[in-house]
Amino acid sequence: MTNRALVETDADLYRPLLEGHPDALADIYDRYGGLAYGLALRILGDPQRAEEVVQDAFTRLWRNPASYDPTRGAFRSWFLTMVRNRSIDVLRGRGGRERGEVELPVQLRDASPASDPWQALSVSLERTTVREALESLPENQRQVVELAYMAGYTHAEIASNLDLPLGTVKGRMRLAMEKLHSYLTGRGFIAT
Repeated sequence: MTNRALVETDADLYRPLLEGHPDALADIYDRYGGLAYGLALRILGDPQRAEEVVQDAFTRLWRNPASYDPTRGAFRSWFLTMVRNRSIDVLRGRGGRERGEVELPVQLRDASPASDPWQALSVSLERTTVREALESLPENQRQVVELAYMAGYTHAEIASNLDLPLGTVKGRMRLAMEKLHSYLTGRGFIAT
């Protein structure tokens, strides 16, 4: 049994620990327990987790006292570094709730077609059907629809580009829209 009054240096604390003396850990705890807890608490901000880290550090020290190498530095520095590293490990290993992560409200969730496989399938089917409807149009009607809706030209610009009267462009557009409506209605994409 160590006489606590005679323990003056870290070496006086560490030697009995290496020898497996039962009171050696208590002596180290008396000297560094409060300091280790304060360090862990400062890093973690949680008294319970700080206690767990300090307990873990002392358990590791008891199980493997030879892990400290006196030639590499002071025992105090080594032990507090172990507490610090263990605290950081605990901090990094926390769950999302403890890191302050929150679940997104429903209105902020990804609503793109790619986020829902059924919606993606629906969009794909609609796209395929619209493409088929466009391909079913006569070339001159498809051309005015593509120029207006895909290239963004006005009726007047289409007439000028194709060297056609404005009335002819409008007539082709009307006929194309009627055929597209009929095609999509027949496939169930437009309710009647």
